[in-house]
Amino acid sequence: MKSWCRLCVTAVITMMVSTASAQTDSLYDKHVLDVSGNMVFRGEYRSGGLSNDDEEENGMQAETSDHAGFVMSKIIMNIDYKYKNLSVRVAPRYVGVWGQAGGGTFNIYEGWVKMQDSKGLFFQLGRQGLNYDDQRIIGADDWTMMALSHDVLKVGYEGPVHKVHAFAGFNQNGEKFTGGSYYVDGYRPYKHMETVWYHLDVPGVPLGVSLLGMNVGMQNTNVAQRTENQQLFGGYVNFHPENLTVEGSYYRQTGHDESSLPISAWMASGKISYRPSAMWNLMAGYDFLSGDELYYVPAHGRLGLTRHETIHGFSPIFGAHHQFYGAMDFFYIQNYYYGFTPGLQNLYFGGTYAPTPKVKLNATYHYMATAAKLKEAGKTLGHEVELGASYKMSDMATLSAGYTLMFGSDTMKRLKRTGDSQRLNWAWLMLQVSPEFLHFKF
Repeated sequence: MKSWCRLCVTAVITMMVSTASAQTDSLYDKHVLDVSGNMVFRGEYRSGGLSNDDEEENGMQAETSDHAGFVMSKIIMNIDYKYKNLSVRVAPRYVGVWGQAGGGTFNIYEGWVKMQDSKGLFFQLGRQGLNYDDQRIIGADDWTMMALSHDVLKVGYEGPVHKVHAFAGFNQNGEKFTGGSYYVDGYRPYKHMETVWYHLDVPGVPLGVSLLGMNVGMQNTNVAQRTENQQLFGGYVNFHPENLTVEGSYYRQTGHDESSLPISAWMASGKISYRPSAMWNLMAGYDFLSGDELYYVPAHGRLGLTRHETIHGFSPIFGAHHQFYGAMDFFYIQNYYYGFTPGLQNLYFGGTYAPTPKVKLNATYHYMATAAKLKEAGKTLGHEVELGASYKMSDMATLSAGYTLMFGSDTMKRLKRTGDSQRLNWAWLMLQVSPEFLHFKF
């Protein structure tokens, strides 16, 4: 680990010197100031959905009505400055529910400085959103309003064929004199994270290949001075000849969880999309995320689990889960680091129809099941149907709406501990406006 750290420090210093000496390779001859925004307003109605507490266990009668409605807002202001080989972004963000006590949350979504040269070398330091490949493992997950960003140092090279990014972060609860690196309940759940991503665009072939390796250090739940490390490595392939796109990915996880249990988990996915005309786009795919076997799933009371010596449940880490595992977000809505999961199988197909350049209609069907065997319950979780529509009102504004219907199985009802999970409804209406306030050169 020490030699790896020395190598990283050497690479960063070399990058800084190389970039600083590249003033003659100016990317922006003038000062450029851009101010833009992203404003999202979304109203939702939920009838069923995310799990409730098992109220019978507390001596209370379970709810017979499980529905809610609310309106959310997100406002981001992007302030970008560029001059020569320097780029700076500051992006304050507000997120809240209308009428929420305290008025919602205000923070800095992004705040970074970037130095680059015309040869493709760069380093970027500060709080930044990270998006890689199809965002299954590392993505902003923007749908959740509180999109992910990370405090990291990123260095790399970007050329027409090869791209290499290496980034790392170290988190702490505050300025400390004692307590070492003990870290809990912070902006991000990990203590430290190191990642290397490599991408190849094959010359002359519509093929992109990515390789990803990541180490995540977590606070041990029992020993304050101990850090548990888990690793993820794998790859993503995108082949897109003409109107056909074929995607595939495979990842494995190793290391140890917060309680020192060893991890041995994996996932695989495949997707094919075909565009027969400018108006139609059809797709189908399958995801498999490994899980821990022998869940005890009684109709009432606490969920149980046969004692395990190894964790087999895969975690998508920092992925944009909403776009993969069903619009209702039953699965992987939070980063999974501790505990057990029965895993997931997700078989889906659907399509998009665009009768005009401004209007899009889409529909998707999901069949969902656990990956592992359950005790006292079958694997099938349910069938989900998603309908959506969007209208581009202008270059800066889009109005969209959606409706999702889940026909849950008895297994889903038991796992989610809801009053009624047999038939769940979710509807939403959203306006997204992305104004450009200022573009100024001087």
